[in-house]
Amino acid sequence: MTGGIGFRLKAQDGAARVGELKTAHGRIPTPAFLPVGTAATVKALTVEMLRAAGVGMILCNTYHLMLRPGAERIAALGGLHRFMRWTGPILTDSGGFQVMSLAPLRRISDHGVVFRSHLDGRSHELTPERAVQLQELLDADIAMQLDECVRLPADRSTLQQAVERSLRWAERSLEAFRPRPGYGLFGIVQGGTERDLRRHSACQLTALGFDGYAVGGLAVGEPQEAMFAVLEDTVPLLPPERPRYLMGVGKPLDLLGAIARGIDLFDCVLPTRSGRTGQAFTRYGAINLKNARHADDPRPLDEQSPCPAARNYSRAYLHHLVKSNEILGCILLTWNNVWFYQQLMTDARAAIAAGRFADFAAAFAEQQRRGDLPPWSGPKPCLSMPSAPESG
Repeated sequence: MTGGIGFRLKAQDGAARVGELKTAHGRIPTPAFLPVGTAATVKALTVEMLRAAGVGMILCNTYHLMLRPGAERIAALGGLHRFMRWTGPILTDSGGFQVMSLAPLRRISDHGVVFRSHLDGRSHELTPERAVQLQELLDADIAMQLDECVRLPADRSTLQQAVERSLRWAERSLEAFRPRPGYGLFGIVQGGTERDLRRHSACQLTALGFDGYAVGGLAVGEPQEAMFAVLEDTVPLLPPERPRYLMGVGKPLDLLGAIARGIDLFDCVLPTRSGRTGQAFTRYGAINLKNARHADDPRPLDEQSPCPAARNYSRAYLHHLVKSNEILGCILLTWNNVWFYQQLMTDARAAIAAGRFADFAAAFAEQQRRGDLPPWSGPKPCLSMPSAPESG
């Protein structure tokens, strides 16, 4: 193994697992969902709000931080934890996906990727060695290897080339990684939806000996059944004593389906991005607060939720904030969504430990299928202005 993170399995129900991940900045229970803090902030939330919601670990983005404010600057200021006042573990991605999706001009070779910043057009080079160095400067508890991400759909030859290049980069990433207690490096399985390429990638990576393994290149528009098929082929080939991470997957039913197939860690921008666009995740399903049906509704999002944003504010008020483009609307809905995802992981862990995960997942899916409460049918406010009293 490369570094010094620890992972201990505590319970299992079928392929679903409860574990504990130990890092330099603390321990977290798994399965766990990592909110995305792209630029050293989970958008709209303070670290105190994250802690209150039960967040144990966050993800930050190497690509964005290398461009602004710069990994060297963050290192000089004491590292990412001190910079953003987050004391828990941090996982950083390598930047490969953002180079693929954001950089307007890029040139890829076996050596690495040369690209132009989407911010100012300046040229940068990202190699496996530089990606590891950047993540070390940020002081990430868990770093990711640089891999080649391919837009789907893609032909088989393109996917195969990317798999082989990613494997070569995996070896170089391991050589560049500096082992120390509490820090680890994960390899990334690629191969699109070509199941034999996925199996090949997984077997080659496990032979190299990483601290954990990620499944990348999914949640890019493929059907849910295709994603689950990839996991069913791939996850059993990964070492059971190492954590397994599904990158960028975030719909609640996708999370539960992946947990049922042995995944331990998740990240996605969905809960935070949805909060900024007027969507709230609840046990009733996703609710669009822009809809006029909420304008006169005095009920909370969910009176049973432990989240203050879900319990203490009316739908009518949240609708008003969203329609008025008020910043508080983004804050409250994002807080609700992050809290909801953390509660979902808490409930999933409890169900696995009790040996009833399949029943829990089925009941959750049924509640989501039934959908939101019926529209408010109580008294509505009088919208006409009272007449002014006559003078005299």
